[in-house]
Amino acid sequence: MWTTQHSAGTGAPASAVWSALRDLHSGTPLGPASDRFELHGPFAVGTTVTVTPQGQDSMTSEIVELDPERVYADRTAFGGLALTFRHTLAPRADGGTDVTHTLEIDGEDADAVGPELGPQIAGDFPVAMAELLRAAEARVAESQAEAAESQAARG
Repeated sequence: MWTTQHSAGTGAPASAVWSALRDLHSGTPLGPASDRFELHGPFAVGTTVTVTPQGQDSMTSEIVELDPERVYADRTAFGGLALTFRHTLAPRADGGTDVTHTLEIDGEDADAVGPELGPQIAGDFPVAMAELLRAAEARVAESQAEAAESQAARG
């Protein structure tokens, strides 16, 4: 097995990060660099997803792990390899969230192929993570603005 990961944090709660992550994997792009996702069924383990990375051909993944506000993972079969993409959300004491995006490559020759293929695939993790966290933070700001507006209307 070969693996790599990218981690970042946000002041947004896990619920906002999860909402953005769910929207992305359900087909709503979060920004100009977002991969495109087409969900073929409910947002649940076992559902397939067509993923189209920027400038690449589409591939089919299957949701293999889903624990709301904690973990999302999908797996893509690629030749004799299995590529598992996992987002792990860890709530922080300050109300924010640390997010880790992991790529695991398993299968025949994973140790030989991973060091070349893995960095090519994971090269956009920092940009994708930044879009995810910006979308989560925008959800928080939107929610706060709506709450303030509602309170002002009540007078």
